[in-house]
Amino acid sequence: MNELTPLAAPVRARKPDWIRVKAPTSAGFAATRELMRAKSLTTVCEEAACPNIGECWSKKHATVMILGDTCTRACAFCNVKTGMPRKVDAMEPQNVADAAAQMGLKHIVVTSVDRDDLPDGGASQFVKVIQALRRTTPDTTIEILTPDFRNKAQAAIESIVEARPDVYNHNLETVPRLYPTIRPGARYYASLRLLESVKRHDPSIFTKSGVMLGLGEERLEVHQVMDDMRSADIDFLTMGQYLQPTPRHAKVAEFVTPKAFDAYASIARAKGFLLVASSPLTRSSYHAGDDFERLRAAREAKLAAHR
Repeated sequence: MNELTPLAAPVRARKPDWIRVKAPTSAGFAATRELMRAKSLTTVCEEAACPNIGECWSKKHATVMILGDTCTRACAFCNVKTGMPRKVDAMEPQNVADAAAQMGLKHIVVTSVDRDDLPDGGASQFVKVIQALRRTTPDTTIEILTPDFRNKAQAAIESIVEARPDVYNHNLETVPRLYPTIRPGARYYASLRLLESVKRHDPSIFTKSGVMLGLGEERLEVHQVMDDMRSADIDFLTMGQYLQPTPRHAKVAEFVTPKAFDAYASIARAKGFLLVASSPLTRSSYHAGDDFERLRAAREAKLAAHR
């Protein structure tokens, strides 16, 4: 081989039948996209190349990603671009609330890129979005999916918890052993402490976390993550298949079967989670509104059983 020989293209694992989805073509999908553009809003659905975007957007369900479309970190699993983010948009909180009102959302999920460049990591923007939603569409329940607010977590959590979202989600993403290669900018136990701190500040807020499978984790490592989550009093666990967004991202080590996802779900329920969502296509905000109703019902049933 000489310097003129073309390099072979990276080989990506072929997806099994159970992970394939149809391309989005519905009128509802187009309407949701048009609204997001009109309000100058970014969605994690697009930026993270979510496989469920066609289904969710056709039902006018979208996960808004605040604080821009550029992340200050470069995790090996994530498709969101890395670089120096733009200035925070002062109109963004009200734009999110207006979009929620226009779409008639009963439940909204708000996430963000990592903003290590900001003094508070972007926590104040989450607070402003929650406040704008409470003013504009008070009947909408609010779920937030935050970064870890590295080195700023305590103050960030206190301010966000005071704004009282209904669900506080922060994903552990993978098992501790894989953090150096998959999530190098984060620390596993810092993420656990963040969720534990939310619960300590306000036990009425539901806490939620998720992991991706298929990155090379061992079964017993996943069980240990479940135990760690329960020790932090996390209510809701989501588990989904990792999909490689581009050839430069971490490779898929395994396509976990639906049967294996069902087995993990059974174990998680036995460990005491109020709710478990576990399937190849499960993502943090997939069916979030329906899941919130199930989560609330599960808590009420648990409280009734202890009366």
